[in-house]
Amino acid sequence: MLSKRENFLETIKKDGKPDRLIKQFEGTTFLPGDPVNTFVRGNRYPGMPEMKDLWGTTIVWPEGSIGAMPHVTEANKVVRDITCWRDFTKVPDLIANCSAEEAWAPYLERAAKVDRSESLLMMFAPTGVFERTHFLMGFEDTFLNIMLEEEAFADLEAAIGEYRYNGMKLMTDAVHPDIMLSHDDWGSKTNLFMRPDQWREFIKPNYEKAYNYMHDAGVIIMHHSDSFCEPIVEDMIDLHIDIWQGVLPQNDIPRISKEIDGRMCLMGGIDAAIVDRADSTEEEIRAEVRRVCDEYGTLGHFIPCITYGGPGTVYPNADKFIDDEIDRYNEEHFGFHS
Repeated sequence: MLSKRENFLETIKKDGKPDRLIKQFEGTTFLPGDPVNTFVRGNRYPGMPEMKDLWGTTIVWPEGSIGAMPHVTEANKVVRDITCWRDFTKVPDLIANCSAEEAWAPYLERAAKVDRSESLLMMFAPTGVFERTHFLMGFEDTFLNIMLEEEAFADLEAAIGEYRYNGMKLMTDAVHPDIMLSHDDWGSKTNLFMRPDQWREFIKPNYEKAYNYMHDAGVIIMHHSDSFCEPIVEDMIDLHIDIWQGVLPQNDIPRISKEIDGRMCLMGGIDAAIVDRADSTEEEIRAEVRRVCDEYGTLGHFIPCITYGGPGTVYPNADKFIDDEIDRYNEEHFGFHS
């Protein structure tokens, strides 16, 4: 019987031989709170006062809501004219502020407590290139600028891409994580937010440097995008993305799986709208998880998981029943007892 770590690694290998389905993020230890993200994002908690991150974006986390969110309005948007975006915001200097050994010491103490012979240490890189852009100006201005101010838009994206590279390099060099969970939502449930050729022009190049660096360092790249990304799957593979986390069931998962043939692992499939509501029943949750295991579990290189960008559901019972149903499936199909 494979350990949780071993089973995870076998699942994502092109020619791997896992002995059961992974239960969501099983086999990993999610460890946020590193100096890079703390420096830029600040201390966030439910019910906190309205704050600004170091880019100038207003962030809110009302009591009772599930997480911190950007609050971008016409009155408070950071970048009002993309042709002179540097007049409105400054790129946080991660190298100057997040390189000191003493800054990393508390995080490294936490990381040292992770038994990496049993679990894969996973770091967190939120707010990707596209997300950072609409954090600065809102969705409407973002889409208008893609069409009307291509040169300035490309300049801003390149600056954000370099910032992302600096952050991921600092995290990789300081901690040598097993996995980097990198976030950037590139679309809605039914479409990309832009044409595929625009994504290839403005977004893809600004991931190449960071993802190449981590790939060369042996870091597993888990990219979260709970979006419709079918048109750019081959591009995601080009970027050395090992795991597409958050793959929505609105994507044709069987077709994608067949076409990529183990070159990237698909992680997700469980429809949160079904399983993670206040009134979701145990029967509904189990039925959706069983559907996912039955339809996708035999494809190989697939991890049944909620499509959120990290462990856990809003309503704890959902997570409990999801994991238990995957356990049942593994016992029935692989004779595996958790």
